[in-house]
Amino acid sequence: MDQERPQVQEINLGQEMRTSFLDYAMSVIVSRALPDVRDGLKPVHRRILYAMHDLGMYSDKAYKKSARIVGEVIGKYHPHGDSAVYEAMVRMAQDFNFRYMLVDGHGNFGSVDGDSAAAMRYTEARMSKISMEILRDINKDTIDYDDNYDGTEREPVVLPARFPNLLVNGASGIAVGMATNIPPHQLGEVIDGVLALSENPDITIQELMDDYIYGPDFPTGGEILGRSGIRNAYETGKGSITIRSKADILEDSNGKPRIVVNEIPFQVNKARLIEKIAELVRDKKIDGITDLRDESDRDGLRIVIEVRRDANPNVVLNNLYKQTALQTSFGINMLALVNGQPEVLNLKQTLSHYLEHQKEIITRRTQFELDKAEARAHILEGLRTALDYLDEVITLIRESQTTDIARDELISRFGLSEKQAQAILDMRLQRLTGLEREKIENEYQELTELIAELKAILADENKVLEIVREELLELKERFNDKRQTDITVGGADLIEDEDLIPEETVVVTVTHKGYVKRLPATTYKTQNRGGRGIQGMNMNDDDFVEHLLTTSTHDTLLFFTNKGKVYRAKGYEIPEFSRTAKGLPLINVIEIDQDEWVNAVITVKEYLSDWYLFFTTKNGISKRTTLEQFANIRRGGLRAINLREDDELISVRLTDGSKQMMIGTKAGHLIRFNEEDVRVMGRTASGVKGISLREDDAVISMDILEPGSEVLTVTSKGYGKRTPEEEYRMQNRGGKGILTCKLNPRNGHVVAVKPVTGEEDLMIMTIDGVLIRMSSESISTTGRNTQGVKLIRLGDEEEVATVARVEKEDEEEEIENQEEETLEDGESPEEE
Repeated sequence: MDQERPQVQEINLGQEMRTSFLDYAMSVIVSRALPDVRDGLKPVHRRILYAMHDLGMYSDKAYKKSARIVGEVIGKYHPHGDSAVYEAMVRMAQDFNFRYMLVDGHGNFGSVDGDSAAAMRYTEARMSKISMEILRDINKDTIDYDDNYDGTEREPVVLPARFPNLLVNGASGIAVGMATNIPPHQLGEVIDGVLALSENPDITIQELMDDYIYGPDFPTGGEILGRSGIRNAYETGKGSITIRSKADILEDSNGKPRIVVNEIPFQVNKARLIEKIAELVRDKKIDGITDLRDESDRDGLRIVIEVRRDANPNVVLNNLYKQTALQTSFGINMLALVNGQPEVLNLKQTLSHYLEHQKEIITRRTQFELDKAEARAHILEGLRTALDYLDEVITLIRESQTTDIARDELISRFGLSEKQAQAILDMRLQRLTGLEREKIENEYQELTELIAELKAILADENKVLEIVREELLELKERFNDKRQTDITVGGADLIEDEDLIPEETVVVTVTHKGYVKRLPATTYKTQNRGGRGIQGMNMNDDDFVEHLLTTSTHDTLLFFTNKGKVYRAKGYEIPEFSRTAKGLPLINVIEIDQDEWVNAVITVKEYLSDWYLFFTTKNGISKRTTLEQFANIRRGGLRAINLREDDELISVRLTDGSKQMMIGTKAGHLIRFNEEDVRVMGRTASGVKGISLREDDAVISMDILEPGSEVLTVTSKGYGKRTPEEEYRMQNRGGKGILTCKLNPRNGHVVAVKPVTGEEDLMIMTIDGVLIRMSSESISTTGRNTQGVKLIRLGDEEEVATVARVEKEDEEEEIENQEEETLEDGESPEEE
């Protein structure tokens, strides 16, 4: 035991683990998972092509068994399992995986449905025509070779790759701690990019994108949405693009809509896609689909989706894009081996490395051809010498005892090299004829010209580049085809949530306690003035509806709070509830604070620069700000107005810059002035005085007063009236206003002052949630100094909470097809 002890070595286990893992990781990175930037091939693909070339399985030869190819690869070059080699070869033969197939397969090589290829003993293969170009000139000393895994064979380190295969066919692989995912591209575009770079080394990536390489081109077609992801990938080496199927919405002979899908995203399994659609229909997650068929054949892919007659096929299709692999993301990571080291490359770097590789290939090929030509010229020079001294040469050879003596005599007598002397000795007698002598002389002259030309090429890099360009153009002419994948301009076609929601008119309500809901506008019916109303919402004793507006599910709602902040939500983001439900707490829709409540709601379709938001606070301060300043509102809200101490925001209105504004107070006073009196200010400005308030008074409403309209005044006890706008004279902003309603304990204080035309309906809601709808035309028109008429019967403790205007409907008919008053109409939309 003592004698054996010195053979035991003590090692640090942690250090050994680190060293061993690093060796393993580098082996996977360099020898298995990542492609070389020069030929775009992983070792397994390179070995497959080299083995097929070595076996003579060219594109113009007969097919050979796949098992023979796999055996050659694993026996000589690839020390891994046969299934790994065969699966790699199968992918190279699939037109839905490789943009330009490198293997020409014969037999069952799988399908886009995920079917696996037949066993290697049943299939046959050979090199494709384009893969021949990857190995072209390989026998002209254009590349380096290295020992194989057991040192018994030599294998290429890289292939000549006479076209930019890394970008053309792309690559994907997972190494240790890193991964690559390079999309395929259209051959002609990539070649044009290389040519442009060779002519202008200072070309920018943006110029390459704009004029040459527009984006990835997948073998399965589809559509790339927008160019921002492509730009990120080309500029940084990393990016994400969205790929969408190509689908048409057609109608059958009976007018029933159907969706026909002709192309699907790259690497999407068609069978699983159809199963997923069927599953969503079965689980009622997608509505409107009545039938689903796969009509694909050898002529191409075709998925037919029958749509119910009353369903919107565009909405159905958008739901399919959103919930299935009909639309997917492709994460681009342009990682490749550069000089044996992994490196993330942008587009220009990738093209530059390939161009440098081609320059080296042409240089080495030219040097090989030069060496060959000079060696032949050297022999011909010896033969010419022998023919010039023919008789003496013949006598010398005839008198020599041995071949070695004759060779030495020729060398010493005529100053020939050993190779030249040997060539003279090997020369046949027929070369002594006059015609043969002329052929030798002609060949020598041609070689002399060729040598001069080859030396000129090696001495001038521009000539090397010119050869690269000529050969790339020749390849483009032979193999170029049409682009398969379309690229949309901009990202407008990306699926937004609203694309999945049918557009419809809805009623949105917000309660004083912060509950919000939406429901179809057809819920309510028109009633006569003085009616009891229908139960609109079940309320707690201390809650009531404060805001009610009609909008579209696709419009944006801006929520302005008492603290002067603004939040945004789409119409479809407001939860839908029944007529009697109180709704969902507003804090679940927008991120308002607990001591914050909504005082104004505006519906907006577009953020135009020539539209304004007009603000008024409880203390009579007003401000005007352009609408476009509110286009980008964070989820946590945005400061809309800078409030002064003990003030709060009361109302906000949307204007076109030329409106007349009216501000009403709780004590029954009203001021009317031009909105231009309030200058345009920044988003966070405080504002200027809109009305001067009397003691114990406060602003309760602000609105737009159009010429020819009337002023509706509603009090807390359910009284109301209409007063012609002519009775309210124009004043300068900041005045105290004039009386708009005579108040007493019978009618209470003013709760709403709104402009009306008599052609709209009113919705009046009480603090208990009772709602009545009536025509504004049914309300009496009286002077300013009157108390009004009874509009709604109230209980002893019941009061009016809010009043909203809605579009007029005929009596007892449901509210349908309400016209959306938004920015597109050129009129101020309905709010509050």
